[in-house]
Amino acid sequence: MDTLKFDLSRNDGSFKIMNAVNNGPCHKRHANDQFRSNLAEYKAARIPYARNHDAAFWPGYGGEHTVDITAIFPDFDADPYSPESYDFAVTDEYILVTLEADTETFYRLGQKIEHYIKKYGTIPPKDFNKWAVICEHIIRHYNEGWADGFELNIKYWEIWNEPDLDEDDCLNKRTWGGTKAQFFDMYEIAAKHLKSCFPNLMIGGPALANRMNWADDFLGEMKKREVPIDFFSWHIYCTEPAQMLARAETVKNLLIKHGYKNAESILNEWNYVKGWTDEFVYSIEQIIGIKGAAFNMACMSAAQHSSIDMLMYYDARPTGFNGLFDMYTYRPLKGYYPFLWYGMFYDMEKEVLCEDNIDNIYTLCSVDSDGKVLSIITYYTDDDNAGKKSFSVDFGREGRYEIYLLDKEHDGELVKTTSELDFTLKAYSCVLIKEI
Repeated sequence: MDTLKFDLSRNDGSFKIMNAVNNGPCHKRHANDQFRSNLAEYKAARIPYARNHDAAFWPGYGGEHTVDITAIFPDFDADPYSPESYDFAVTDEYILVTLEADTETFYRLGQKIEHYIKKYGTIPPKDFNKWAVICEHIIRHYNEGWADGFELNIKYWEIWNEPDLDEDDCLNKRTWGGTKAQFFDMYEIAAKHLKSCFPNLMIGGPALANRMNWADDFLGEMKKREVPIDFFSWHIYCTEPAQMLARAETVKNLLIKHGYKNAESILNEWNYVKGWTDEFVYSIEQIIGIKGAAFNMACMSAAQHSSIDMLMYYDARPTGFNGLFDMYTYRPLKGYYPFLWYGMFYDMEKEVLCEDNIDNIYTLCSVDSDGKVLSIITYYTDDDNAGKKSFSVDFGREGRYEIYLLDKEHDGELVKTTSELDFTLKAYSCVLIKEI
């Protein structure tokens, strides 16, 4: 039998933010009719950040009146220095509800994706300098109290989303209706303006969809123009953690190549997708089931040991991409438990890396200030016909442990208390080992 060994005397660092998400809890503070809420469960998962991209798709957050620049500043010909030109009401509520879950907003400055036959907000602003001034005043509203605002100290401000999704010659561009050159100009103007106004905030982007040659051109051009980039955000939808890690290394190498080695690498959209056409329905079925849950835990485990600085799941908003909460009742699905479990590591004193590798087995291990162990072992593969795996866990000393199981039949519940750490797991299973 294979063995996973952990030397608990090691100190392999602390835990990064791997259980952040897109979008906040589903909760109403201003009404009690048709009431449903996942605020308590969302808060229990200790989600540090919620990116507010695509919030406008869901009426519960405020729908078309929420977050997007065209929602907050609906008349582009209005005075950007006048509070009367802005409509903050429902975005205020959305951000404050998210804060009730002890989750900070990662603010996307821009527009939701538009799958419509006609485009509205994704058309390039007619004045890039004015657009930057509008963004400035949104930041002042939330961080400096401008226009009856707040002092929330929102740290991360992201410029746009997936400008590379469609080629320049595409006739139905979904995220950036202009050319690549136009986006480079807008990004330069906005980043320089916002960084000059708020030197202590994290200003970055561009939430890259998938085109590495586009990223190469973007970073090279931004360096030539001396544009500051505090973080580089990017996306991947895949079926194996190895694909995520390979993309992360490509991103990191590009950042180093172009002189942005200190920029944070933030993967702020990811999920299980086998295909976007014939295999899309299959993908959604997996996202909301046990395979998607194991994929979540495997990716968070692998990313913790990669060059990725922050991981943000897409999506906690009621949608087919939400494997955390049921779209109708908001009750936890199996994919919720990896986020809940990962949040437990924020209380731990140090990480301890596994000394061994077993194919398709992903590990996290930690020790608290009292020397007690917390560990998660995940068996994930994209092979739906994979058999069981047997292995033992060796912490180098005797102990007594609570064993929690997440699989097709169990929703992260305690299944036994034992001193024996021998396991036989089916594919798509996660085990949490907690020393008592």
